[in-house]
Amino acid sequence: MKTQVLYKSRTGNTEKLAKAIFAAIPGQNKDIASFEGQTNYDMGDVYFIGFWTDRDSASIEVLDYLGSLQGKKIALFGTCGTGNMPWYYKKIEENIRVFIEDDNEYLGCFLCQGKMPIQVREKYMRMKNKENEKQMYAMIHNYDHALLHPNTEDLENARKFVHKIYERIEREGTKQ
Repeated sequence: MKTQVLYKSRTGNTEKLAKAIFAAIPGQNKDIASFEGQTNYDMGDVYFIGFWTDRDSASIEVLDYLGSLQGKKIALFGTCGTGNMPWYYKKIEENIRVFIEDDNEYLGCFLCQGKMPIQVREKYMRMKNKENEKQMYAMIHNYDHALLHPNTEDLENARKFVHKIYERIEREGTKQ
């Protein structure tokens, strides 16, 4: 069984996760690559597809690729600027998961916070006024906290995600 890790990283956060995930995949029959307009849809049996979050979803390139996969086992992973909001992570997962065709086996999703470009903080500062001051300070605080992510704990949780997936695949394989 060959495993393919494909990822799209804008600021390096998702690339860090991709490397941790790749290292946690058992065996030698695996490959890792950055998304660069792949058109080969038969690169593996198990796919870990990584993305950075943009407006509660992934890039069109990632979504199109997900929609092209047929008969694969697919796990998602990604980063977003917002941290510690499980309901938001679930929304992102659901928005992306709908692009996976029904003949694939969906294995789950791992999301964590990731640092954002400085332009985001600057935008928050410009937007701040008397009416939204509390909200903008909360967003700036979130931005500042995101600078620490993905951290060691996030990378360890990504590795645990991979181990759970392979335990599940192994269990299902022995049942057949």
